[in-house]
Amino acid sequence: MRFWRLNLITKLTLVTSLTLLLAMQGFAFFNLRTLRQMILEKSVSEVDNLSETLLHTTYYQMLEDDRQRVYQMMKEVGTQRGIELIRLINKDGEIIYSTHQEEIGSMLQKEVDSACKMCHTDETTLLHASSMNRSRLFRNGEGQEVLGMVKAIYNEESCSTASCHFHPEDVDLLGVLDVTVCLDEMRAALKNYRNDLLLETFILIFSLCLCLSLLTRVMVQRPVETLLRHTRALARGEWKRIEKPSHDEIGELAEAFNHMTGNLKNAQDELETWAVTLESRVDERTHKIKEMQAELIRSEKLASLGELVAGIAHEINNPLTGILMYASMANRDPRLPADLSADLDVVIQETHRCGNIVRELLNFARESLPTKAPASLHRVLDFSLSLVEHQSYFHNIKINRVFDAHMPDVEMDAGQIQQVFLNLLVNASHAMPAGGELTIRTGVDAALQTIFVVFRDTGCGIAPENLKKIFDPFFTTKGPEGTGLGLSVSYGIIENHGGQIVVESEPGAGTAFTIHLPLQSPPAITEEKLLLPDPRRADEEENGPASPVD
Repeated sequence: MRFWRLNLITKLTLVTSLTLLLAMQGFAFFNLRTLRQMILEKSVSEVDNLSETLLHTTYYQMLEDDRQRVYQMMKEVGTQRGIELIRLINKDGEIIYSTHQEEIGSMLQKEVDSACKMCHTDETTLLHASSMNRSRLFRNGEGQEVLGMVKAIYNEESCSTASCHFHPEDVDLLGVLDVTVCLDEMRAALKNYRNDLLLETFILIFSLCLCLSLLTRVMVQRPVETLLRHTRALARGEWKRIEKPSHDEIGELAEAFNHMTGNLKNAQDELETWAVTLESRVDERTHKIKEMQAELIRSEKLASLGELVAGIAHEINNPLTGILMYASMANRDPRLPADLSADLDVVIQETHRCGNIVRELLNFARESLPTKAPASLHRVLDFSLSLVEHQSYFHNIKINRVFDAHMPDVEMDAGQIQQVFLNLLVNASHAMPAGGELTIRTGVDAALQTIFVVFRDTGCGIAPENLKKIFDPFFTTKGPEGTGLGLSVSYGIIENHGGQIVVESEPGAGTAFTIHLPLQSPPAITEEKLLLPDPRRADEEENGPASPVD
């Protein structure tokens, strides 16, 4: 159980405030240190200028050895605000004058006193040093931090030649001027700057927190609360959409929520529709299952029938060969009476017809696997049309070619596909004995990933009750002229290619056979067959395309 929870605005405000406070603290530290250094350098420069001014002001008094006048001027300068101490120290370390009277006449220890350590740190005494090296920070007797500046007094030519007093020429340094000033102003300035910086920091943090709270409230918390309310409503089954989402990431989240709500609503509606129409859907599925079972039964029947037909065809083929041979020999015998020759011609003709039927039975029974290779469908079509379009039953039929110019090559057995095309072409011619139009159209179905060929004639059509049986073996509408095997064999060839063949027909208006072949098929090729069969060889094997095909 959560007794205390920080909301999003509080968390964001605390994190931002802490980050800003740390950043301002670092900024203040470096800024104050830089400012202190700058003020210190300025103070050093001012004290150095003050020392230089004192030396220049008392220059002529020193030449005249008017020490009282020099001391009086130093005393007057020492009374100014901020001046802690001014003293003159000779080269031996004796304080010859100081604004603190008690120091006059005392000696300084060069290794201990802060005024001497800057130039007497090593065995060699420094005669020249920069202003920063001549300055020092230390605390006075009251514990206050002060700044001391030592200014060397050198033995110039005017000093060594003055008549009032005399300094040897070989002496470089006569003494030093030590000025000490208080740093109260610097500390006050730093303190004021620090206080101002703290105040500005707190004002900035407060303003930022206030603005951040308002913006987070408007741009984050309210949209999130709206999304939370709609989510809870959706859990209760209320289909509410978020109106006017913002144009940012939270708005995209709201759009995704609306999309999810719509999908869930559609899914629930579909479930309700399924519940309402479950019985009809079950019937539909049952019907499809029955169709699949019928197709399986048909396949089993075709397999069994194929074995039976193969045996019967082989048994019939041998006596037919004998009948045809002896009838042909008898018909060529000059001893045969003329009135019997016509009867033997009928026997030979019917024996040839029986042979064709036996050959088709063997083709039906012998389900050969296709030998696939890339081939042009248009080339197979053109070759098939060249075999039949000059036949007598095509003289009154107009053939329209509507070929797709961008048709790709297809993996197929060109010989078997040609057999299918020939069966459909011959059937179309039989459906238009008085003439008509045959339109052959090709194309690519991108949705099904197949290529298609449509054979549409303007013939007599097929009765609706015969459409379901059109691909059954031995079913024909041609009477004794047909065997009922052509379309069944064609159906098997297309299935073996992984394709589909469908028929649409309207009595008196014509029939359309549509063949679909996959654009890509699995490589189950046993023998590559890239070229179409020789027409003369096909004619020898099939005895020409004159026999009807169903």
